[in-house]
Amino acid sequence: MQKVLTAEQMREVDRLTTEKYGIPSLLLMENAAHAVARVLTEKLGGTVQGKSILVLCGKGNNGGDGLATARVLWDRGADVNVCMMFADDEFHGDAAKNRDLIRNLHAGQIPFQDPTICMTELGAHRSFFDNWDSYFRPDVVVDALFGTGLTRPLNSEHTQLAAQYASMIQSKERPILLSIDLPSGLNADKGDTIGGCFRADVTVTFTSPKPASVLAPAFRFSGELRIESIGSPSELIELQDSKLYLADENDARKWLGQTQFSDASYKNKRGHVLMIAGSRDYTGAAVLCGNSAIRSGVGLVTLAVPESSRESVVARVTPEVMVRGIAETSDGSAAVAAFDEIDAFLKNVHVIAIGSGLSSKEAETREFIRRIVQERKTPVLIDADGLTALSPFAIDGSAELPLILTPHEGEFMRLLGTDDKSVIKDRVAAVRDFAVKHNVILVLKGERALIGEPGGKVVVNPTGNSGLGKAGNGDTLTGLIAGFAGQAVQMKIDMFETVVAAVYVAGMAGDIAEKKYGKRVMTASDVRDCLAEVFDSLEPR
Repeated sequence: MQKVLTAEQMREVDRLTTEKYGIPSLLLMENAAHAVARVLTEKLGGTVQGKSILVLCGKGNNGGDGLATARVLWDRGADVNVCMMFADDEFHGDAAKNRDLIRNLHAGQIPFQDPTICMTELGAHRSFFDNWDSYFRPDVVVDALFGTGLTRPLNSEHTQLAAQYASMIQSKERPILLSIDLPSGLNADKGDTIGGCFRADVTVTFTSPKPASVLAPAFRFSGELRIESIGSPSELIELQDSKLYLADENDARKWLGQTQFSDASYKNKRGHVLMIAGSRDYTGAAVLCGNSAIRSGVGLVTLAVPESSRESVVARVTPEVMVRGIAETSDGSAAVAAFDEIDAFLKNVHVIAIGSGLSSKEAETREFIRRIVQERKTPVLIDADGLTALSPFAIDGSAELPLILTPHEGEFMRLLGTDDKSVIKDRVAAVRDFAVKHNVILVLKGERALIGEPGGKVVVNPTGNSGLGKAGNGDTLTGLIAGFAGQAVQMKIDMFETVVAAVYVAGMAGDIAEKKYGKRVMTASDVRDCLAEVFDSLEPR
């Protein structure tokens, strides 16, 4: 996980890097420029030589990064035009030093000799954007206007500039837009937009991601996010008082390494998951979560379904999943009478998952679910109508027997006992407060899923896409989390880290399914089948 820092925390890291470790701020700016140049070189196929690059420079450190980047790119063979977006006397410190370097290079270059570096004054950018089809069209536009320093909307001219670029989004001939640190127009500390802003193809941010880089909907404007180190010691990042994190591939790799198969592996060592799922009208949910769980690497999966649904589920679920019939209500869902049947079976179970495809209309089913929670002897994962049955029920987790709740936005609001959407406008705060108050692990599904834990840490999951917003994907996610949790109990792995890894892997499977089938066509079963490719790419060799 990577710690997410606010603009103020990032400034503190930069300050301490210079004051405590003696690394000059000008060197940090130079390192930033080389990081941007590396990413851009990669995006252009391995060289910038002969490419035309337009750099839009603000007056602060972000503009200084842009000026230094322009010099590095010119040195590597690119033709660079640097547009000053503010008056000369507004530049200070390191930005002014890099401005002077560019000015000296511009004045001293030999006429008609490639590559060229051209410095244009305030307002000259209009010659590029007002006549976009002219000779001046660049291959790349570098946005180095504001970065993390902006707290108010862009002025009208800069907003128009962003809009002009946005109007060419669908054009095959449009230049690549690379933003330095943050697309100009975003407030670094907010997940919402504050006005018009640049929509980058790639954003190169330094040291740590910022809230606007990772939270919905603002993150959409960053395009591909690249987080580059520029020399600040990692201990300075850890010293910052932030409890917001971004999940990354290493979280999944680490967990898969901890649970890898050995010659001594066999089913009883890898955990047993009991999934209480399905009803007369929703047998497919039971099949989806059971099939997903058995693909997770867990040793055993048992589906407990209402007796009248058993044959339908057996006919469609993978044969490796065991299916048990339990007592049911008049609407074909689990009845209170089933509790004793389940309770007698629990001595060999490591995790219970309940809710997928259940109906909570009957009071008997709601009472059954609540007893499972109250009298649990194992960790319990609750999804779908299992969550509805808990609302508004006293929810209490524990370190020894965690409760894992996986609501979407509507279910979360029911758990909160409100229909006022303003209470979850700050999704991070809402998830953190709920997880701390009720001592649970909470997965708030949706765009950029959030995972909260009782200590106040909230992790943003960056994988997944809107194609996962179809029926059945919640059941597939439930099965995967339950399967991971069963292995975690047996192998004594932290449950929060386990849930973070499971959500990341599920999103990766969704991203692979999108590439294979497209968002319109992909199904929950496709996502489950793509788990094999995810594990193959992440498992230790």
